[in-house]
Amino acid sequence: MDGSATPATTIGGTQAKIGGNPGTISAVIYICGDCHKENEIRPKDPIRCRECGYRILYKKRTRKMMVYDAR
Repeated sequence: MDGSATPATTIGGTQAKIGGNPGTISAVIYICGDCHKENEIRPKDPIRCRECGYRILYKKRTRKMMVYDAR
């Protein structure tokens, strides 16, 4: 295996950058399973909706099409 078939691991539109530097902490956008509000969750934040407190969150689907080369 030569490594040319490895997929690009980008999150696309679901990742919101905080700050201007590439090394800054990023927040991922999740959607609440109860009230359907968008929540930005950072790595050390509790997994909980900021509006209603519901603890089931779904990751927002990316708008960028991801193509995998499977052989």
